Amino acid sequence: MDTATPVRRKAPRPRADALRNRERIVIAARELFVEYGGDAPLDEIARRAGVGNATVYRNFPDRDSLVREVVCSVIDRTARAAEEALAECEDPFSVLERIAHTAADERISALCPMMTSSFDRSHPDLEAARMRFEALVDEALDRAKAAGQVRPDVGVGDLMLAVAQLSRPPAGTVCVGVDPFVHRHLQLFLDGMRAPARSALPGAAVTMEDLRRSTAQR
Repeated sequence: MDTATPVRRKAPRPRADALRNRERIVIAARELFVEYGGDAPLDEIARRAGVGNATVYRNFPDRDSLVREVVCSVIDRTARAAEEALAECEDPFSVLERIAHTAADERISALCPMMTSSFDRSHPDLEAARMRFEALVDEALDRAKAAGQVRPDVGVGDLMLAVAQLSRPPAGTVCVGVDPFVHRHLQLFLDGMRAPARSALPGAAVTMEDLRRSTAQR
């Protein structure tokens, strides 16, 4: 007797409304993490996203999974802006400016403190997003240096550290209230990257690996 071969069925695609709910949760979480840090109440995230608590937990079973999704989405959006800038801008320095200001708008620095010791920084999704973004910034910096627009003693780590420090609001201030100053001071730093250099920088150009080692030692 022949045994019928079972027909493999494709996994059902998430409904459009389910995808929209997930996106709303991530956007609301990003806003609240920026305002209140990684301990922002999940109930408040659900309220701001306009969904029930059960919907949040159905999409993200624990806080770390939600934090990871938020961090990956921020990195991915900044990476897309970098790809667009590399494709659209003829001036290499304009590419760097666009990447830096987009990263500041995305509040990457405000998300960094959420990566606590319990957070899996080596998760494949996070690693893939990070490597993609860093490769794009590397390419943008290399182009600007090759064009003689950026001083040779500046590294990718220098740029990203400046973005992180300058886009983090001072203690006790509201993020949106300091936005005009963030971009003003970030542009001052970017102009300081231009060649020819007017002074010698102490130490060597900072790489992203330097920053990771420094963070791991804390």
